[in-house]
Amino acid sequence: MPTEVYPLKILDTDYLTHNVKRFVVEKPAGFSYIPGQSTHLAVNLPGWEDQWRSFTFTSLNSWNYLEFIIKIYDDHQGVTQQLGKLNAGATLLMKDVFGTINYKGPGIFLAGGTGITPFIAIFRALYHSGNMRNIGLLYSNHYHEDVILQEELTQMLGRGYVDFFSKEGVIGFGEKRINRKFLVETIGDFDKRFYVCGPETFVNDISNYLVELGARMDAIII
Repeated sequence: MPTEVYPLKILDTDYLTHNVKRFVVEKPAGFSYIPGQSTHLAVNLPGWEDQWRSFTFTSLNSWNYLEFIIKIYDDHQGVTQQLGKLNAGATLLMKDVFGTINYKGPGIFLAGGTGITPFIAIFRALYHSGNMRNIGLLYSNHYHEDVILQEELTQMLGRGYVDFFSKEGVIGFGEKRINRKFLVETIGDFDKRFYVCGPETFVNDISNYLVELGARMDAIII
């Protein structure tokens, strides 16, 4: 059976950081998803209609519109470069819904860059239902100006939210990495559930550190 393709009119756009753009788009009647899930989007322009890429819903299912927060790569001719050119009135194409990060209960969330996006809808759902107890976030970016929705994350998580900046204060061309010492000092107890999302090297490094520090393999959701 063919997958249904939905044309979605863009209602609004704005840049949250210098290279991360927020899209507010129409929501099809009866369409539903759960926090942490993703879909495939394409740009409804000649030559781009079959160039599908996966993006995470950052809106809640109860909202009457869909929201996507997308990093724009202007340095090569790809889908996100095209998305960077679109504004209200343009059309996206959407098909299917699939799971990425499934919420399985309280724990520590570790995000690198736009790896925060699957967590945003999860946090929003927990916050609005009053279930933010025992939730923590360690959010890694290169610089302060790269942080997405810092004010909202602070409001939702309070003292449970910790930033890490890998390039601020770095002399030369290297960068700081989250290491075992930092995790021990920041988390301490590793008999918890962990959610990890970000670039592949970030996910691999963090997952390995967590296991070395005593986290159970089945308690790490990536």
